[in-house]
Amino acid sequence: MKIAFGCDHGGWPLRDTIIQALRDSRHEVLDLGPESPESSDYPDYANAVARAVVEGKADLGVLACGTGIGMAISANKVPGAYAANVSDTYSARMAREHNGANILTLGGRTLGTEVAREVLQAFVESEVSPLVRHQRRRKKIKGVEQANAQ
Repeated sequence: MKIAFGCDHGGWPLRDTIIQALRDSRHEVLDLGPESPESSDYPDYANAVARAVVEGKADLGVLACGTGIGMAISANKVPGAYAANVSDTYSARMAREHNGANILTLGGRTLGTEVAREVLQAFVESEVSPLVRHQRRRKKIKGVEQANAQ
């Protein structure tokens, strides 16, 4: 699987952990920056990762900032991007399976590296549920998205 990754300075503490965990699991990483821990703006990286996922350049996306919240808000502005800010493995699985999340956001100042690695693994290994009730709900979300895009 190809996974787009981006962070800002607040997510930098998780950067190497995330990239290495993905590579250890034999995923290809599309690293969209930044190249240093210097202050940077999370919307830039959220947009780049969300566009890569929506445009099919990556299967999933992973973003990290201080809390993961700013990345989720920013990524979710891109139509077709469904970013979930997650801090536990159960929520990571549910975000993928039930909600069809295609981008995981994590907090570099709120999660330790081991928890981040576990959450990442749970998210990446989960699949979107084919159950009708979940499909119906995801379809409603897309309908809201489309109605508000006009």
